[in-house]
Amino acid sequence: MALTKVYDAATVFKHLNGIINVYKPAGIKVKHVRNAILSNICKGLNELEQREPRKLPKSRLLLGTGTAADTVLHKIAEDTDLSDHILAAGPRYMPDDIRCAAVASLGRHTSGVLLLGLNNGLKQSSLIQRNRPVRVYHVTARMGTATENHLPDSHVTVRANHRHVTAERISGLASSMQASHQRKMYELCGVDLQTQAAYELACKGLLRPADNSQPVVYGIKLIHFERPHFTLELHTINESEQYMAALVHDMAIELRTVAHCSQLRCIRHAHFDVMDSLLRHGWHLPGIVRNMRQQRDVLEAHPQLLEQQRVDLHAAPQ
Repeated sequence: MALTKVYDAATVFKHLNGIINVYKPAGIKVKHVRNAILSNICKGLNELEQREPRKLPKSRLLLGTGTAADTVLHKIAEDTDLSDHILAAGPRYMPDDIRCAAVASLGRHTSGVLLLGLNNGLKQSSLIQRNRPVRVYHVTARMGTATENHLPDSHVTVRANHRHVTAERISGLASSMQASHQRKMYELCGVDLQTQAAYELACKGLLRPADNSQPVVYGIKLIHFERPHFTLELHTINESEQYMAALVHDMAIELRTVAHCSQLRCIRHAHFDVMDSLLRHGWHLPGIVRNMRQQRDVLEAHPQLLEQQRVDLHAAPQ
C-alpha cells in the first residue's frame, strides 16, 4: 500500500497507537527515556498543521463602541474564540495527552531493547508483559575486582587473582548452571526430569513462571573471553539488573575469583531485535511513526506474542 505524507497534527495523533522499540542508553533511567520520547512527539505534533480555534456563537460577539481599538477587537473576535487561540491556550499537544508505558523495565546500567506502548498500544504492551516472553542479554563481567552492588558505579570491596580462570572453565560452569536452572523449573512443577510427565510438559511449550517475582534462566553461554573481561549470553524471564549482576558474582566465586558487571545489554525481547531499535538521534515524530509501523509488522508475523498459551510454573508440593 502506497504511503501518503500527512501534515495534519490531529490525523497523526489519531493513528499514534502501538508498540515502539527504542534503544535505551546505559546510565539513563527508563522514565527519562519515556519523558524524552513524549516531549519529542509533542514537539513534532505542534510543528504540524493545527486545527483552527473554535468559533464563537454570534450572541457572544464583541460589539465595538466606535473607537479604533474597539473596531479592531471586534474584527478579530468576530469568528474566533480568543481563549482557544494557540497564543492564549499554549501548545495543542502536551506530554500528558499521550499515554505511554514500558512493557518491561530496564535498570539504569542496562542498555538495549526497550518496548514502549503508546495510547491504545498499552493493551498490546499489557498482553506481551502477561505472556512473559524471553529476553536475551549480553552481560560483560570484569574479573579481579568485586564491588558493593556488583555493578561498575560502586566502591571496590575485594581484589583477587584471576590468572587461573580460562574460557573452558567458564563455559563448563555456565553449562552446569544452565542444567541446574532447567532442572529447577521442572521441580517447581512437581515432576521428575527423567519421567514421561516431564517430557509431556516440555512438549507443551516453554515453561514460564506463574508470576513476575520469580526469575528464571533458560540459557547461559560464554560468547567472548578476553582477560580480564568475559561476556555471557543470558536467556531469561523476570530478570532484573541486580539479579544478573549477582549471578555473575556467584559464578566468579565458583571460579575462585571475584568479578563485577561492567556492561549489560538487552539484545532481544521476544521477536523484537536490537537491530530494529530506534537510536537516540531518531527519537523524533517521523522516526517514531516509522518504527511503530515496523513493530506492527512484527506483531502480525508473530501473533503468539499477544495470544499465547503459556505453561506456568507452580510451587512444588510439600
